[in-house]
Amino acid sequence: MKPRHFFAAALLSAACVVQAQEINFGIIATDSASAQRDRWEPFFRDMEKKTGLKVTSFYAPDYAGVIEAMRFNKIQVAWYGNKAAMEAVDRANGEVFAQVMYADGSFGYNGLLITHKDTPYQTLDDIFKAGKNINFGIGDPNSTSGFLVPTFYVFAQNKVDHRTAFKSVRNASHGANIQAVLAKQLDVATNNTEDMGKLEASRPDLFQQLRVIWRSPLIPSDPFVWRKDLDPAVKAKLKTFVLSYAKTDPAEKAILKNIYNYGGFRESNNDQLIPIRQLELFRDRKKVEDDDKMAAADKSKALAEIDARLAALRK
Repeated sequence: MKPRHFFAAALLSAACVVQAQEINFGIIATDSASAQRDRWEPFFRDMEKKTGLKVTSFYAPDYAGVIEAMRFNKIQVAWYGNKAAMEAVDRANGEVFAQVMYADGSFGYNGLLITHKDTPYQTLDDIFKAGKNINFGIGDPNSTSGFLVPTFYVFAQNKVDHRTAFKSVRNASHGANIQAVLAKQLDVATNNTEDMGKLEASRPDLFQQLRVIWRSPLIPSDPFVWRKDLDPAVKAKLKTFVLSYAKTDPAEKAILKNIYNYGGFRESNNDQLIPIRQLELFRDRKKVEDDDKMAAADKSKALAEIDARLAALRK
């Protein structure tokens, strides 16, 4: 090989190595991009220092933006809620590799319905009865606690269509829904114990202005997802960093606590998403059962298909 050709090949090889050591990390839009950036950037800077990777953060305005970014390999790793992670696994070549742990050692949280303490609403029956007088806030369609969980447990189980039950309905992030309820722009909104806990810690005066109307069953805590085709060497560095983070270092513990009262991570895989898949299928089954316009044969076929998928998940 001629010297100049050898030199060019060496440069190209080096460039490929550098490129392989760069990752883009996506963060779902549970709050404004600026708020998320303040919470997550110290974690990413630690990730850079301890792995040698160059880490670029990505804050999309909605959940779908992070899922699509992973689908087209614009990001290689992401923090998702479980429903968004399910979409990333199914449509964006994603794979769960870790699960966050809360500071108290638990691995779950709850979806909520919240209202301002000045409203008369105390129970689900109250909001169903006053539906046409209520401006309702629901989460991003890819949110587990903000959308999937309440649409099944609150609405499908009570045979209520949230799209038509209220005076108005709008989709927004958890943070935006909290602010809108505080400002009395929304009467009732979905939320979760993560974001409400964050508010209680940072602004207890505002937290005291809110009332919880409904609390869901426990939801598995959020996963970290990477693209399956990510360089195995990069995967190894990421997993080592994530699983060992905040084990003993007080500074690392403080960084995680500031994100969402997190306390660490444990190894996980796609099986973490099975309860969420079941929840979606139960919700779909309920819709089919309640559809009085569907032909009997079509309904039987649709229910059989859903039951087969549920049986496969149980195995």
